[in-house]
Amino acid sequence: MLQSSALPLGTLVALGGGDDDALLALLCDMLPGPDSSVVILAMAASDATVTGTRYARAMHELGCTNVHPIKIDERHSADKPASLRRLREAELVFFTGGDQEMITQFLHGTEFLQQLQHRYHTEAGFVVAGTSAGASVLPEHMLVSGYGWRALRKGGIRTDHGLSLVANLLIDQHFVERGRFGRLAHALLAHPMCLGLGLAEETGVIIRNGHEVEVFGDGVVMVVDGSHMHGNNLGRIGRGEPVAARDFRVHLLVSGQRLNLQTRQVINAE
Repeated sequence: MLQSSALPLGTLVALGGGDDDALLALLCDMLPGPDSSVVILAMAASDATVTGTRYARAMHELGCTNVHPIKIDERHSADKPASLRRLREAELVFFTGGDQEMITQFLHGTEFLQQLQHRYHTEAGFVVAGTSAGASVLPEHMLVSGYGWRALRKGGIRTDHGLSLVANLLIDQHFVERGRFGRLAHALLAHPMCLGLGLAEETGVIIRNGHEVEVFGDGVVMVVDGSHMHGNNLGRIGRGEPVAARDFRVHLLVSGQRLNLQTRQVINAE
């Protein structure tokens, strides 16, 4: 659950996947200094040890000298004293890509997640970042599955609880490259209070104070707003039947453009 109704003081950074060299450089620039503590969480990856080590090496080459992959899996609890200590010391926590359900499987119900949420909500300067699956897991709800034409039929997508760092938001990744508009639109029928952000690869958002969104990267962020939606038939149809709705609002935003999550207004459209 979200820690409080107050806007968080921390910062989220989410990338849509693909090459993440520019993201890592951005994150290193956001840190107060080269010795700032960074935690890498790679439990979503198929080989977490190799992936965590690779990211730690990449950030070290960018000048970050205090980077620590934390091993969290079936045999290594998130609540180990050493892991909790690393989290308390960290100024940046970074989630890699892979399977977002592995992240929630190992973090839901833990003191580690409670501390992560608390620090994000109460500490200015604390940064939580993720790429691909590590981006989609950050909000209260996350998209888990959905593909092609099936994503536009009831039961053709699946959502689950994310890490609850930000409310009323859905983030989908590899959005343009994998044709995921249908599944994000369907997810908004199931969660009509949410705003949808579809992140292209090598493209992402910085979310400051829970509502100030700035786009970065080489591609496009698609904003899908269902707050004025009508004709949502999801509650009236059977499994396998096509979903319907009208009056979505859609924005295409590129690097440097900004959005207010509370008002859902684009701030600088030019």
